Amino acid sequence: MTRYARRVTGLAPSGVRKWFEGAGPGSINLTLGQPDFDTPAHIKEAACRALAEGKTGYTPNVGIPELREAIVEKTRRENGVDYTPDQVMVTAGASEALLLAMLAIVDDGDRVLHADPAFVSYASLASLAGGRPEGLALDDRLRIDVEAAKEQIDGAKLLVINSPSNPTGSVEPAGSVKALVEYAADAGTTVISDEVYEHFVYDGVTAVSAARFGENVVTINATSKTYAMTGWRLGYAVLPTPEEAQIFKTLNVNIISCTPPFIQLAGQEAIENPALTPIVADMVRQFEQRAEYVVQALNAIPGVTCAQPKGAFYVFPNIGGMIEKLGVLEAYASLPKDKQEKTSPSTMFQLFALYKHSVATMDRNSFGKLGTEGRHYLRLSTATDLESLKEGVRRMTAAGADRAGFAEYFKRGEHLGW
Repeated sequence: MTRYARRVTGLAPSGVRKWFEGAGPGSINLTLGQPDFDTPAHIKEAACRALAEGKTGYTPNVGIPELREAIVEKTRRENGVDYTPDQVMVTAGASEALLLAMLAIVDDGDRVLHADPAFVSYASLASLAGGRPEGLALDDRLRIDVEAAKEQIDGAKLLVINSPSNPTGSVEPAGSVKALVEYAADAGTTVISDEVYEHFVYDGVTAVSAARFGENVVTINATSKTYAMTGWRLGYAVLPTPEEAQIFKTLNVNIISCTPPFIQLAGQEAIENPALTPIVADMVRQFEQRAEYVVQALNAIPGVTCAQPKGAFYVFPNIGGMIEKLGVLEAYASLPKDKQEKTSPSTMFQLFALYKHSVATMDRNSFGKLGTEGRHYLRLSTATDLESLKEGVRRMTAAGADRAGFAEYFKRGEHLGW
């Protein structure tokens, strides 16, 4: 067998994909962060026009000028930050932009800071680049503890801010973002601001772009969430200087060369066409309504507490009381140490709910493990229709009350996280 490099054999598989693919027929799947809306017609028509016009060849490695100009105007209009097109790098989704940033900035052994819990790729891509991912503690509102973070920023190479947050649904206040960016600048730490959920904010909350507060910020964004374009794979990075954009270009030449022109032109349509504004607003309204229902329904389950998310399309309930009554904590405590290290109480419940009650959720450990002892969370995606959400919560409620079923499930020893 081929001997593969340690940088890939050490990567953990995505928990999101693992549980998404583990959901069998008839399951209610609340794992994937993908809007359940179709890509708006204006965008699809723009792609079809581009294909009909033969726009199928290579493009400039940094992206077509029209799209980069549209991104510059968007950041000025929506984010209050001025750039030039030669500071923009168009990528195959935000994931590639994040990869380019990690490869371009992180050297072996460099510390990369991110919230814990956080989007799974921050830690894995930091490790792939040779860095050492390090979690930042959250406060009781599931936001970055700024004062604690400052102590870790000293000597770190990168700080990743994701607001609105996946998985918690929290939104960092402007004052916190400003404090983090300014402290990082003084410490010589670059900030990556992942803003893919920027339009999904609720209850009058506003998501603030980190680049408003400093020149040490690499902004990453995409059309995937805002315009229901996850499968189109179109994102971008905006760099502090044109010279830094050229470094990203050099990397991109050696990875994918360029994003297809018809997809870039569809992205330009998405960003520039004002007819998309009410369509996006309606998606946001529906996500907010769904979150309100799910939070209310979850809080009606004995032993579950769930805060109303301020952004993104996830809810992050604490299920500690429920799983204690179910017998999960007792079962976990009975495990030998080596098995405890491979699972968690929330993982054990999540798997029980998946395999015995056919509802797929995400466990806390899929997003990091800092501060998890005694704190038991799940992530539920609200990016599905309301009827599926209602049935998913009903099944989760049934799983939480099925003490005899869990006892039998635990006794059999299958699908418990190791």
